[in-house]
Amino acid sequence: MSPPVRQIDSPKYVSPEDYLRREREAEYKHEYFNGEVRAVTGASYAHNLICANLTAIISRYLRGTTSNVVGSNQRLHVTEANAFCYPDLAVIHGTPEFLDDQTQENLLNPTLLVQIVTPTAEGWAGRFGLYRQLPGLQQFVLLHSPLPYAEWYWRDEQGRWLLTDTNARPGVLDLCSIGCQVPLAEVYKTTD
Repeated sequence: MSPPVRQIDSPKYVSPEDYLRREREAEYKHEYFNGEVRAVTGASYAHNLICANLTAIISRYLRGTTSNVVGSNQRLHVTEANAFCYPDLAVIHGTPEFLDDQTQENLLNPTLLVQIVTPTAEGWAGRFGLYRQLPGLQQFVLLHSPLPYAEWYWRDEQGRWLLTDTNARPGVLDLCSIGCQVPLAEVYKTTD
């Protein structure tokens, strides 16, 4: 069961410092966008299965490398946009960097970000606009739930963002940022 949608009781503008202080004490997660705080809603069973499947595949693939995968409880800080958010999955190549090395709560340098969305979700194009401000980000993936449909954006050698998509179960999700090809059927396994 999803937690109820709740807002932090606050004035219209909340400073980043106040947001972080309140978030450490909050019962549920919230995201921060340039002074505005928004509650993070719960996810469906299909959403969680898709995320778990992809996390397991990537974890196996990255074993023995200098890269790591983390889930939706790792908060991301997009310094350039004054935002804090919780992507569904992040891959970090090499040493992770944090806003505060002591707490390691706010990741700064993901290589790959994945967001799982439902047909009724709005604003995901805006989320890509936010994430692509991260200097080290090489790829952003949107996985649609519950149907097998994937869109992925990647940064080419000239710094341009390119888009590819597939909606076929025999299709392949090309995680070029980490050199991994994932059959879409494996990502969506047990969701239908």
